[in-house]
Amino acid sequence: MTVEAPGRLRHALQAGRFVVTAELGPPRGADAGAVERKAAQLRGWVDAVNLTDNQGANVRMASIGACVLAQRAGLEPVMQLTCRDRNRIALQSDLLAAGALEIPNVLLLTGDHPHLGDHPEAKPVFDLDGVQATWLARTLRDDGVLMSGQDIAVRPSWLIGSVENPFAPPISLRGRRLAKKVAAGADFVQTQYVFDVRVFRRWLGDLADLGILERCAVIAGVGPIRSLQMLEILRSRVPGVAVPEDVVRRLRGVPADRVAEEGVRLCVETVQELRATAGVAGVHLMAFGFEHGIPEILERAGISPHRSAPAAVGGTPLATSVVSLEGDRHAR
Repeated sequence: MTVEAPGRLRHALQAGRFVVTAELGPPRGADAGAVERKAAQLRGWVDAVNLTDNQGANVRMASIGACVLAQRAGLEPVMQLTCRDRNRIALQSDLLAAGALEIPNVLLLTGDHPHLGDHPEAKPVFDLDGVQATWLARTLRDDGVLMSGQDIAVRPSWLIGSVENPFAPPISLRGRRLAKKVAAGADFVQTQYVFDVRVFRRWLGDLADLGILERCAVIAGVGPIRSLQMLEILRSRVPGVAVPEDVVRRLRGVPADRVAEEGVRLCVETVQELRATAGVAGVHLMAFGFEHGIPEILERAGISPHRSAPAAVGGTPLATSVVSLEGDRHAR
């Protein structure tokens, strides 16, 4: 027996429609309203939102709880799970709970080391890595078998996601790295920020040569650089983010009070370029602290708010920060 979870993202990908996802960083506290307020800004504009899992190794509300709040607030969740804080028992337990709660999408990552976060003395787990956890999720879903070999009575049916960084050296090996995740079971992949579309297209060509584009949907990461401080953080503190010199010159070439608007304009242009690029299934918007600006970015890029809310769960009407400048998207 299989639990059938609602899946707007799944249906959109199967239909070949250009999808939009975004990130919601759960709050540092037990504030359900924090999720609900962000949901109100995104409802109708996105196909799904990622609920991050203690991003950057900083304590936040658990991803699974935030997923339930996002569902109630009218958005379809993608539950992120890292291997940093869980052994294989806990990973399987949380994945089964996601199936029971009808969370339709899961995304598996290795996760950042605790020394990068707010509890650097915490002991890491890393019983599995992101590739192994992806395989574990596929085995639960497709074979109905625990890692121990024991059968489960009811199989979950979520879509399985992974992450990749097309710009991390050596770039020539990034396609093969993703191929391992697809072989393990990834149905879709969300990437690190794309600022250099030319290099990104070269990576897509590698994926096409490997036959990956027919098996895994590629959702390109985008987001506005709204200050010169953010520009420097991206260039120096977020591994694998490639900001081309022409982008640097463009942002530094406008008055300080126009950097934010120029960053939004650049993001809009990038979305338009990616939308016109063969092999790109959609975009993943990362706008940390600027969720209210996501609808404007999409509208200016020519993407209208036609995405309807999913069915209710438990009688309650069934949102996103963005990556993290803190991590958890370093192609793990």
